[in-house]
Amino acid sequence: RVLVAEPRRIAARAAARRMAWLLGERPGGKVGFTVRGERQAGRGTVVEVVTTGVLLQRLQRDQELAGVDVVVLDECHERHLDADTAAAFLLDVRATLRPDLRLIAASATTDAEGWARLLGDGGTDGGGVEDGRADGTGGGADGSGSERWDGRPGKPAPVVSAPGVSHPVEVVWAPPERPVRPPHGMRVDPALLDHVAAVVRRALREREGDVLCFLPGVGEIARVAGKLGGLDGAEVLQVHGRAPAAVQEAVLSGADGGRRRVVLATSVAESSLTVPGVRIVVDCGLAREPRMDHARGLSALTTVRASRAAARQRAGRAGREAPGVVYRCWPEAEDARLPRFPSPEIAGADLTAFALQTACWGDPDASGLALLDPPPAGAMTAARETLTAIGAVDTAGRATERGTRMARLGLHPRLARALIDGAKEVGARRAAEVVALLSEEPPREYGDDLAAAWRTARHGGDPYATRWRQEARRLEHALTPETSARRGTARGGDGPGRSENGPGRGGDDPEHSSGDPGRRGDGPGRGSDQRGGGGPSRGEDGPGHGGDPRGGGGPARRGDGPRGDNLPTRGSDLRGGNGPARRGDGPGRGGHDPARGGDGPRGG
Repeated sequence: RVLVAEPRRIAARAAARRMAWLLGERPGGKVGFTVRGERQAGRGTVVEVVTTGVLLQRLQRDQELAGVDVVVLDECHERHLDADTAAAFLLDVRATLRPDLRLIAASATTDAEGWARLLGDGGTDGGGVEDGRADGTGGGADGSGSERWDGRPGKPAPVVSAPGVSHPVEVVWAPPERPVRPPHGMRVDPALLDHVAAVVRRALREREGDVLCFLPGVGEIARVAGKLGGLDGAEVLQVHGRAPAAVQEAVLSGADGGRRRVVLATSVAESSLTVPGVRIVVDCGLAREPRMDHARGLSALTTVRASRAAARQRAGRAGREAPGVVYRCWPEAEDARLPRFPSPEIAGADLTAFALQTACWGDPDASGLALLDPPPAGAMTAARETLTAIGAVDTAGRATERGTRMARLGLHPRLARALIDGAKEVGARRAAEVVALLSEEPPREYGDDLAAAWRTARHGGDPYATRWRQEARRLEHALTPETSARRGTARGGDGPGRSENGPGRGGDDPEHSSGDPGRRGDGPGRGSDQRGGGGPSRGEDGPGHGGDPRGGGGPARRGDGPRGDNLPTRGSDLRGGNGPARRGDGPGRGGHDPARGGDGPRGG
């Protein structure tokens, strides 16, 4: 049995469907998949595709991974925190419990040498790195000695080059005529988006085939789509982690009726997916990465220059089926100054969920784990303090019974604490609905009042409302261990950082995805303003409804919010501090970032 771990739900589904199609089957037979809230796999499944968050949940429940012979970590170049954590746990399992377990890290543009050293501890039979570059050239172990992750001599894992079918891709440098302001936080210069739209129109005039345009977030996608209105003979589609499943299927199924297509996408289309008919790629050169703001205690997305590895991945989309072209919206002279690889998420993101995972694993400070990059000491200290405050770990850093339960909910620890405590105050269903609303920020049209957004979601028929109801049901069932156990791992969630429709790294996610708004790329964009493109909560630091300067929901009108004026009048807020809450305080709107924690439902 083989487990294939993908960074995003859309990629997991697509990979399973493709492999099943090649076998002349439907998913659920020899090839299946499991993502948050959905499972198509059975006893006869030989290859199961899962998200990295689901894999983490399984490892915490069954460290031996009984019945699994091989684990493939796909797209390992993206360096998501869940993927790095899963790799470290798997290496620990192989070293102590399952020496027969084979591990494979696969990517077209990864740091093959680094992964070869990491996986090589088990010898040539225990792991390997698949370098899928189309040209067959990839760095990798040369057979010489290396150091194990713990500093002792070891033999690197073999690097297997698997050249794929690829066609030549012409590079056209198309920088803006006038200088544009560099990205800052979530802000993207509108002049750059105007230029990207102009390049798309130029590409349609100069070349044949469909266009795939990469943008950092949903807000930028919406803005460019607006500028492309009225294209003659071309259909504009938007693909990201939050796009409805029907739209995602339409993009992946190819053109219908002979019309050309312009597909505006986040980094969800950078790897794992092949969009049929694409011969042209327009790359804006930007990406989103999570960063920890220690001054506020929040994880926030920031817009950065895409790495050279990401640029290669994006360009390769144009040459999957025939010769193609990539228009890069930056000067050729700047290309060499771009970072070689994306920065590892562990280096700058909120590590609260990671610290809880390692505590449940039995290694609170992660010092015994094989990680490509060690977690920053300051971030781990801050994470430990947060976990201690919410009762997830004891003074020695060991996971408490409460912390173990929180880790299994597939939420950021602050929201997991809110769900557990809130269920005692307002009931499991109401607590699950509020936490589901906080774990993924609603669309802008839902408004800035959480109580109003809650009512809209309950009666809405839009894609967000559908996802919200599914997540609320999952959380409600997860509160009852017996129910959760009966329903299996599909209910376990994708892990705290991996919500496919949440701001995922590189643009996808809560795929990636968990409910951590610090994941890259695809949060609900707001054009180019501070709130745009998948940032943490709407309004950043701004006051929430009612004027609380912390964004946390000042006095709500009686009757507003779940339970109206029957909201609890005592208890503890999400930040771990105890104290009386004002009677009638409804859930404030400012607390959509799970890292924010305490600015969600007041009074418990």
